[in-house]
Amino acid sequence: MTADPTPETDIQISIEPDARVPLVAGLAMPVARLVHACHEKTIDGGLSALGAPEFDRGALERVLTYCAELRCESDAATCPDCKRRTEVQGLATLDDYIAHHKEIVVGDGSVRLLGRGTETLHTPAMAVLEKTWSGENYWFWARRLLRKLRHGIRRANISGEAVSGPGETPSVVLVEPQLADNIGMVARAMANFGLDDLRLVAPRDGWPNEKARIAASGANYIIDDAVAYPSLEASLGDVNYVIATTARQRPLKKPVLTPEEAIATVRERTARGERCAIVFGRERNGLETSELASADALIMIPVNSRFASLNLAQAVLLLGYIWMRESGRASLGRVTNYESPISPGLNLGSDRPAEKELLFGFFNHLESELSELGFFNPIEKRPAVVQNLRTMFTRMALTEQEVRSLRGIVATLSRGKGHGRKPST
Repeated sequence: MTADPTPETDIQISIEPDARVPLVAGLAMPVARLVHACHEKTIDGGLSALGAPEFDRGALERVLTYCAELRCESDAATCPDCKRRTEVQGLATLDDYIAHHKEIVVGDGSVRLLGRGTETLHTPAMAVLEKTWSGENYWFWARRLLRKLRHGIRRANISGEAVSGPGETPSVVLVEPQLADNIGMVARAMANFGLDDLRLVAPRDGWPNEKARIAASGANYIIDDAVAYPSLEASLGDVNYVIATTARQRPLKKPVLTPEEAIATVRERTARGERCAIVFGRERNGLETSELASADALIMIPVNSRFASLNLAQAVLLLGYIWMRESGRASLGRVTNYESPISPGLNLGSDRPAEKELLFGFFNHLESELSELGFFNPIEKRPAVVQNLRTMFTRMALTEQEVRSLRGIVATLSRGKGHGRKPST
């Protein structure tokens, strides 16, 4: 096997007996293997599993770009187990794939599929072979990895800042969260609605976690400030008032509050200088009754009684929305240097409602042209038709620009009537 360099310095093309394979320079492995490892784990986890934890991020991006943009096509190269290889080989069906091999050994070897090729393949079961024979869409995986890689790079220096001082918003406490992605999505929901303090109780995948940062989509200041605690009690040490969420009825003599009631209580206590926390349970089964016993009150969100479980980030987002709605600081959408705050209702921007003089001029123009074309037939029905037309256009509450556009349309149609009409293109 030999390797030829390509213009893409991070890729080398190996010459194998049956195919040309794009290799990652410096790692001497097929591009697809690198993509698979980073997709199956995190980017850092995948590189570590491949024994290349220090692999240059710039080189990684170039390798992923090579795969994502299918540059292998111009190099006439394919990776093992890639769907492009089966397509290049002309293997359209499982029968074609079997015939391409000398023998496919299934499981312990009691089942063997014979073909006309030279290579022997082992597969754990026929069901596995049926799902995997055509190969993986590695270029699609590479595109997803590129988004994650660039996503992290683009936001690496974004720190953001809390919108309130310490204790001015309720703390969000996640008990034993199982997925780092969910922690990140919770952080994003918190940032959307002005909640700043995130506390984690024994997160399953450890803390800090890169996957949470990626899922947070730029809410890095919440991720950076989040603290992991060994127990629920430790996370609530400085808190005066605790509300816990649950979807199941519990045998506890505690106040049960709706989200609106809970947030109103939290806002009232926060204004008195008390520190408050809202506790959310595990993705799989929520909070244990013993954990709810430590709360001062329970929140139960109105839901479909036959499907009451909410996604963790959805539950945080719902309560965060109510918190922000009642704060008086909410904005309809984003506000930037180029975008001003907007109010509910119809927003005309720089346009404005048409003055009646402008509207009457449009009516006269339209009716005159319609009359020229014999639209009012029989003529005695003209008053009723004109009345309907004026009512219709008045109901539209047209702007000045819209009236000018309509007059332009009428003028264009009138100039093109009869033999003077321009042919359609």
